[in-house]
Amino acid sequence: MNINIYLEDSLAKSISQSAKQLGVSRNALIREAIKEWLQNHEVRKWPMTVLKFRGLDNAPRLESYRDDLLPPKENPLA
Repeated sequence: MNINIYLEDSLAKSISQSAKQLGVSRNALIREAIKEWLQNHEVRKWPMTVLKFRGLDNAPRLESYRDDLLPPKENPLA
């Protein structure tokens, strides 16, 4: 697939210089940069089974254990 994008001159020059130094084409450099960006900025979602989960009818509520908790030994915010 071909995509046209417009870059400011300074960015285009930097891409050309980097591509030349690395011995790759500008297209290859841009393709790799986009692939890397997408991998590092992937939107992670919970699986549908987790999103649809509404709990277990016979499971005790978390709040029911609140009175059994011990106070912290130290104030973690102090």
